[in-house]
Amino acid sequence: MSHKAWMKTVPTENCDVLMTFPDTTDDHTLLWLLNHIRLGIPELIVQVRHHKHTRVYAFFVTATYESLLRGADEIGLRKPVKAEFGGGMRSFSCEEDYIYENIENELYFFTSQERQNIIRYWLENLRAKQGESLHNIHFLEGQPIIPELAARGVIQQLFPLHEQRILKRLMKSWVQAVCEAQPLDDIRDYFGVKIAMYFAWLGFYTSAMVYPAVFGSILYTFTDSNQTSQDISCVVFAIFNVIWATLFLEEWKRRGAEFAYKWGTLDTPAESIEEPRPQFRGMKRISPVTSAEEFYYPPWKRLLFQCLVSLPVCLACLALVFLLMLGCFQLQEFVLSIQELPRLLRFLPKIILAVIVTACDELYKKVALCLNDMGV
Repeated sequence: MSHKAWMKTVPTENCDVLMTFPDTTDDHTLLWLLNHIRLGIPELIVQVRHHKHTRVYAFFVTATYESLLRGADEIGLRKPVKAEFGGGMRSFSCEEDYIYENIENELYFFTSQERQNIIRYWLENLRAKQGESLHNIHFLEGQPIIPELAARGVIQQLFPLHEQRILKRLMKSWVQAVCEAQPLDDIRDYFGVKIAMYFAWLGFYTSAMVYPAVFGSILYTFTDSNQTSQDISCVVFAIFNVIWATLFLEEWKRRGAEFAYKWGTLDTPAESIEEPRPQFRGMKRISPVTSAEEFYYPPWKRLLFQCLVSLPVCLACLALVFLLMLGCFQLQEFVLSIQELPRLLRFLPKIILAVIVTACDELYKKVALCLNDMGV
């Protein structure tokens, strides 16, 4: 089922993350996963729902406010501090929860994105024990269960649910608003810093494009039709673009740093809680950098695979593309040499080349995914 179908056919109150399963999922799989979630992550509240028309099951996942506070402490979520305690942003701590703004208000302390981020962190850190298995899926000790099941297709979808009240407000203040500044703080609260930063950059870029557009229009208006005047205009416009691009980049660095400081991500390490992809295989060891357990794959094995498999396959793909393009060019010359052919047929080699490029793109995408999974 689609995301919208679940949102409309099943009540979404008290739910932050929705987990759906294929219609072929058996009861044993559902009970196995439900039992592991409830035992491994007691902070979560899971409700099982069933759509009677498609016979698809879903887990509606949420957590209490107290559990979310503990989760925020666990992942080091940065929250604004009250002015009397110094202000600014600081990693959340349950021991000093009184220093944070809106801590007394359960509805406004966490944004929907923050709630979903905490729950996602818990779900993706549900670990398998030694020798644990589900049907033909055998887990390694300490391996995250949810990402592996999602990669195997046991879990069909895992996504956060929208809050219609906030979406309607954003629709009015953002989507339907004309000639008004973007509500970047509201976007950040709902979609997260990454999405807000992207739209901040997009708005800044769009506004900055006004200057070359206006200057180019004026230059075009006053340029004569003779070649000398056009050449001078091209040089002037090129110099302007170089200056404009330099100023644009420098100004965006300042603007981006302001947003990062304001939103508390200026000194936050990127993807600090990201797990290795589910297909990764290796042996467990203690990391010499973090002193934590990790899966390790010897570099010499990866290099051997790259030299004996990845490199020959990539070279073969390049050779195939080169030969196909060369064949299309030869066909183009042959077609152009025949004067009696209809004009429409003269475009046939170009059409064939376009079809080949599209087909190769899909084929090589699958080859790249296969090599990526095989190469660990």
